[in-house]
Amino acid sequence: MTRMSGKTVIVTGGSSAIGRAIALRMAAEGAHAVVIADVREDPREGGEPTHELIRRRGVEALFVQTDVTKVADLQHLVEATEAYGGVDVLVNNAGLLRPGRLVDVTEEDYDLVMAVNTKGVFFASQAAARSMIAAGRHGVIINLSSSGGLQGMPGISAYCAAKGAVRLLTYAHAKELGSKGIRVCALHPGVIDTTMTRVDVKTGGYVDPSVALGRLGDPEDIASAAVFLASDEAAFITGSSLTIDGGQLCIG
Repeated sequence: MTRMSGKTVIVTGGSSAIGRAIALRMAAEGAHAVVIADVREDPREGGEPTHELIRRRGVEALFVQTDVTKVADLQHLVEATEAYGGVDVLVNNAGLLRPGRLVDVTEEDYDLVMAVNTKGVFFASQAAARSMIAAGRHGVIINLSSSGGLQGMPGISAYCAAKGAVRLLTYAHAKELGSKGIRVCALHPGVIDTTMTRVDVKTGGYVDPSVALGRLGDPEDIASAAVFLASDEAAFITGSSLTIDGGQLCIG
């Protein structure tokens, strides 16, 4: 398993859930180093911190406390990868959801959802792209959007707006950075079985009948797709969206 051989990977929101699964898979696929960026070090689901688990498996790893809503934090994050030769792959995974009907959403909740889910992606990509271009590195940026970024859903309209913006940022940045050899793609997970969906959204493990495969997604489902897009197997793929929702929307 060497698809990430020699590469330095940043995963924002890498301490828990989908981000944790992606970081662990990148390490298992031979990454030179994995940098975990998060506001918290301990996984929400419990267990050993992601970076420590990676180190025990013989791969370089670093935790950088990062608030993705702060541009200075994101710049510091990218600079921290210089110890490992600079960033090759950025996975913009950090995100949050504040459910609420249009008539109930507060300005504070709206601003926070947009700041984490959209502003964080924009400025993390900016910092990484600057580093990649300066080094002449053919890097990869993978943005975590959502099935909610493809189709509006009631009760999470602010989240849908933020994730829809991520989808279009992906396409715009792919066009802008392609001449530099930098690929940019988006992943659109459906309902994934994580603490966020069970606790924050209170799904209770419910599987919508419209999900063709009849189950919730697993963080490993997203990790597999992220590794593929970050690898040389996807060398001619950029500006693309990959929907991973068990066939709920049947939208590419």
